[in-house]
Amino acid sequence: MRYTGRMHKLAIYDLDKTITRKSTGRPMILYSLRYHQPWRWVFFPVLLVVGAAYGCKLLNRTQGKYLALRLMIGPIMPESVARGFADVTLAGNICPGARAQMDADRADGYQLVMATASQRFSAKPIGEGLGFDAVIASENRAARDGRVCATPDGANCYGVEKLRRVEAWMRAGGVMRDAAHVRFYSDHVSDAPCLAFADEAFATNAHPPLRALAAQRGWTVVDWR
Repeated sequence: MRYTGRMHKLAIYDLDKTITRKSTGRPMILYSLRYHQPWRWVFFPVLLVVGAAYGCKLLNRTQGKYLALRLMIGPIMPESVARGFADVTLAGNICPGARAQMDADRADGYQLVMATASQRFSAKPIGEGLGFDAVIASENRAARDGRVCATPDGANCYGVEKLRRVEAWMRAGGVMRDAAHVRFYSDHVSDAPCLAFADEAFATNAHPPLRALAAQRGWTVVDWR
């Protein structure tokens, strides 16, 4: 959608531990193991090796995340897993304050955008269930038949990369920065580039490093849990 001739209002939300009480990556794997492919527990020892390699910095964040997905869910991401896990998340893992703020921003005329390091495969149905207008997320490659693969397509949507993707999304929609008022909500200091980019920055359910940075930068601290 292209917006011209008026100030555009964007409310951009991180997902894990901002909108949700707890992260969604590991619970999605556990959901798949419980309801779809329990036999993949045989790969759990290998997953521990992957975790150790990530901890020793032998794998980067993107490599570790997608190796875990390939091991525990498979080379193809079933849509039934994404939809089923979204239902579970919407039913029991959304902060009450997040819903209230989304309602308030929507009533105030803001377009709601989710910007998350989670993969689009799992984040999009959660965003749709919450009524978001757009989802910016880590991307997966597509198989020839259109199904989603457990391999990354581009960099992890994290830190400076998340800001780059937000800016690219705005440009693609014809939203110029000087013609937009931006709110950004996040729990984690890795989102400092996006928080600094925003007109209104909210350290939301913030962990200690972000609380400290918010105090230095004058960002608003809120708790939605």
